[in-house]
Amino acid sequence: MATKAAQKRLTREYKTISENPPPYISAHPSESNLLEWHYIITGPEDTPYHGGQYWGTLMFPPNYPFAPPAIRMHTPSGRFAPSTRLCLSISDFHPKSFNPAWEVSTILIGLLSFMTSDEMTTGSISTTTAEKKYLASRSRWWNSTGGGSQTKGTSTQKGNVKAGDGGAKFRAEWADVDAENMAWIKTNKIDLATGNRLDGDNGSSCGPQLSISNASGTSGNQAQAVVDAVVQQRDAGRGWLYRNKLLVVGCLIFFYVLIARLVRGDGLA
Repeated sequence: MATKAAQKRLTREYKTISENPPPYISAHPSESNLLEWHYIITGPEDTPYHGGQYWGTLMFPPNYPFAPPAIRMHTPSGRFAPSTRLCLSISDFHPKSFNPAWEVSTILIGLLSFMTSDEMTTGSISTTTAEKKYLASRSRWWNSTGGGSQTKGTSTQKGNVKAGDGGAKFRAEWADVDAENMAWIKTNKIDLATGNRLDGDNGSSCGPQLSISNASGTSGNQAQAVVDAVVQQRDAGRGWLYRNKLLVVGCLIFFYVLIARLVRGDGLA
């Protein structure tokens, strides 16, 4: 049970994040438990997650904000093992490093930044860019069907939400988004059991275009923070040559012209 301080803090943060959600992020507490928050991250442009719909949970301790939440991402992403606690400086793996001034939006922006990097930790996995894009294209179907388990009965595990619950938990927490997903599944003729298109076209063209509820009215400062973090992490693995390609091309052109003039001058002499 949450302390009065935690209740007051989380209630205020819910109001703040509802009125001014960070880019690519939507979040709210469960109606039955203020300490259980559900979030959706929309995959940013220029990343392998573009168009993906990534649902997860933050489980806050009763003494929040003096201790961090457990962080999980339930939707298969190719970046994190589904429904597995993530070891991050903002998660319950490192309570001593958590800053009480950090809010829910800070935690989720940090999660998004880490997601778009290549750094590994407990709970993260290594997959190819193609695999991440493939999972992104199937994320709406996975969330709303429990990985195709709507036709296989239901099963749930406390603390984890995995394929097998028929999409029941997602539907309970994200009714409007689930309705959008099911409409998208119907429009694109997606097989509920497999996630494949019934017309046989399972190329990149079937990737979802998301419209998360409460996605408007973003803060300029938060937007810039997310964009900067995503760009920084995206460029982290690129070499000096790639980052300075314009300078390199300019130098090559300069030396080419210089050598050409020298050769032409020798010929005239």
